[in-house]
Amino acid sequence: MPARVPAPPEVARLIFGAALPGAEAYAGLLAGPGVERGVLGPGETERIWDRHLLNCAVVAELVPSSGELVDIGSGAGLPGIVLAMVLPDVHVVLVESMTRRTTFLAECVEALALNNVDVRTGRAEDMAGRLTADVVTARAVARLDRLAVLAAGVAKPGGLVLAMKGAAAAAEVAEAGPVLRRLGATGVEIVSAGAGLLSEPTTIVRFRTSRDPQRAGGSTRARGHKRSSGRP
Repeated sequence: MPARVPAPPEVARLIFGAALPGAEAYAGLLAGPGVERGVLGPGETERIWDRHLLNCAVVAELVPSSGELVDIGSGAGLPGIVLAMVLPDVHVVLVESMTRRTTFLAECVEALALNNVDVRTGRAEDMAGRLTADVVTARAVARLDRLAVLAAGVAKPGGLVLAMKGAAAAAEVAEAGPVLRRLGATGVEIVSAGAGLLSEPTTIVRFRTSRDPQRAGGSTRARGHKRSSGRP
């Protein structure tokens, strides 16, 4: 029996615009094959719009309308696939370490006819120096001190990092202070996306990597940090 997918709320038309039919198709993929394969938890189906699709789509307001974006630990494609739909002139690379997830991502990309998306299987730390993104995004991948190192490895010098965080964002920024300074990160701030549209705007830690290539590359095996294991 096909999974029941909630109808998109009215605000989805404002946020997705012409990409709404694609977002509805993606919601069906997440609620169907995504849940069946364990890429998305079964309890997430009823809140697929507010917690996942809309929460990710509003991040687009912080992303330049063109360039290269790398989504670290893409999991089910959140926010990478969503951003690719609403920002068709941005080339999006989905980086995910688990093969069963990258298989799902590749199937979604094909089903949604997203010609601006590539899928890479591997750990973010192993992509350091192989990818050079204008923008790096991440959602529920690692705490900020670890994530900053991973992002610096795949971003261009001076690249923009957008880390989707929750209520603990301020505490993570404080905790990551020494790592951010070592990496030469600038403009570190906590911002909201979707204010005036969503009842709970998306909280994002935003910063730029160092413009010094030596510092921007960072160390993908910083002392005291474990290798990223991706999403549960």
